[in-house]
Amino acid sequence: MTEPTPFPDLNGVLEELVAGVQRALPQNLRGVYLLGSFALGDADEHSDVDFLVATERALSAREQEELQALHGRIFDLPVAWAQHLEGSYVPAAVLRRLDRERRPLFFLDNGARELVWHAHCNTALTRWTLREHGVALAGASPASVALPVDPDDLRAEARRKLQETADWAREARGELTRWEQPYMVLSCCRMRYTLAHGRLASKREAGRWALEALEERWHPLIRAALEDRADPWQRVHQTAPAAMVAETTAFATAATQA
Repeated sequence: MTEPTPFPDLNGVLEELVAGVQRALPQNLRGVYLLGSFALGDADEHSDVDFLVATERALSAREQEELQALHGRIFDLPVAWAQHLEGSYVPAAVLRRLDRERRPLFFLDNGARELVWHAHCNTALTRWTLREHGVALAGASPASVALPVDPDDLRAEARRKLQETADWAREARGELTRWEQPYMVLSCCRMRYTLAHGRLASKREAGRWALEALEERWHPLIRAALEDRADPWQRVHQTAPAAMVAETTAFATAATQA
C-alpha cells in the first residue's frame, strides 16, 4: 500500500486495518477505501479517519466476530489515530444503488472499539465521496464499486440533514459543547454548498465558500468556526458560549429555509 496520508503513524494504523480485513474476509472483500477529509484533501492532525469496506456479500456471524476482534486490537494500539477510525462494512450490491430505506450497516463510530448496526454511512453523500474522491487502500477502484449519484439525490439529502441539524440545535436548548457548536456551523455550510452545487465539499472548503456566498450577518460566526480547530477532543468537554450557541441555532434554522 502506498502512503495514503502525510502522517506515518496513521499510515501504520491503516496498514493494520487493511491486513486485518484481508485476513477476516479472505473470500468476501471487494475493497478498502479512505473517505472523509483525507479523501477530500482537507485533513489535518485533528481529523477523524473515515473508511469504508466494500464486501462481496453480507457479513456472516463469524466474519462479524472476527471484525469485532480486529477493531478491538486496533483500538488498543498506542497511536492516537487508532481511536478515531469511523466507517462501515457495506455489501457491494448496496453501493450500486441509493438505499432510500437507509438500512443499518456494520458500523464503527469515532472513538468506539466495537461495531454496531447503524445507517450512518448509508447515504448518497457517502456513495458520492467514495466514487468521486475515495482513496483505494486495497482492492477494486472506487468508480467500479459505486455508481454515479444523482445531484438531486445529494440535494435532497442535504435538505434532510439541514433540518436534522436545526432540530438538534433547538433540542439542545442553548447547551452545546465547544466542539458541537463550530461543527454545526460548518455542517450547515457544507449542506448549503451541496444545495448550490450538487456535490460535496469539505467543511473548510464549504466554510470559505459560505463567506463569499451567504449573508454577511453570518460571516463572523463562520470565520470563528473555521478558526476554532485546535484541540477538538478537549473541546468535547467544554461548554460553548451562550451567545455563540444562540447565533448558531439561528443560522441552522435559517439554513432550512434556503
